[in-house]
Amino acid sequence: MALTFSDVDRFEAARPRLGAIAYRLLGSASEAEDAVQETYLRWQAADVGRIEVPEAWLTKVLTNLCLNQLTSARARRETYVGQWLPEPLLEGDPMLGPAETAEQRESVSYAVMVLLERLSPNERAVYVLREAFAYSHREIAEILDLNEAASQQIFHRAKKHVAQGRARVEIDEVAVRRIVEEFLAAATSGETQPLIKLLTSDAVAVGDGGGKVPARASAFKGARAVAKFLRGLFKPAPAKRNLAGGSPDLYAATVNGGPAVVAVVDGRVFGIMCLERTQEGIVAVRSQVNPDKLERATERWAAGDFGPPVVTEAL
Repeated sequence: MALTFSDVDRFEAARPRLGAIAYRLLGSASEAEDAVQETYLRWQAADVGRIEVPEAWLTKVLTNLCLNQLTSARARRETYVGQWLPEPLLEGDPMLGPAETAEQRESVSYAVMVLLERLSPNERAVYVLREAFAYSHREIAEILDLNEAASQQIFHRAKKHVAQGRARVEIDEVAVRRIVEEFLAAATSGETQPLIKLLTSDAVAVGDGGGKVPARASAFKGARAVAKFLRGLFKPAPAKRNLAGGSPDLYAATVNGGPAVVAVVDGRVFGIMCLERTQEGIVAVRSQVNPDKLERATERWAAGDFGPPVVTEAL
């Protein structure tokens, strides 16, 4: 049956929430958009007049599409070149979804997005629906064809896995710039000791180049190893400028709710380095340089005002 204007409007009203759910489930904005669009096609083909609770129906369809996608994605990531990291989103991106509560903000932090990759598809779905969108276990059970007790058990198991990381601290916009300025001052000093002071003893550094931009296949571990890597990374060299297509300006930005360095060359986002910070210091440095995962960030960068760079012509 053809959709009415009211049916289309109802879907469009749900689109932001559906996109935010799909992004948390898939870790990819482009795949999330595809899942939302497929949900719309299913809505278009359905007998909408017989659907009692459209929002619940849409959520169920979307979630199950994402679960199917996650299953196939796991197989693809086994052959992925190097480390796989989620697609980072700049502050203000509607796909980040609700941010009224600490749980909602935490659920989309880059650190948690990485941890979610370790969960089974069902664990990830239950965690996202409950923690980020406050669905009841009864509602989640209906969406995933479980019983309430199973939903509760899965949630507690998933939350335990996610909570295994260090306690993170919430950081405001002023603190973001200060953290990035301190980090870049140390990283561009040409010495390792200033970086070691900012890092925790068990800090890690990892990058995702997707086989398109050079990135180490395994993580650097330990403050000294990470500091040596970063010192070399930020050392200017003609080969690095050629790789980036120019000498990048480095900005401080909020990405997935946390501090990040954004490298921009002629208006194009070349890389995003997310800094996971705890009370003890910087515990993880995760760099996304796969160009396929930076297209959305480049579009938002061009449309926004992110202030002056912290470092100009860094390389």
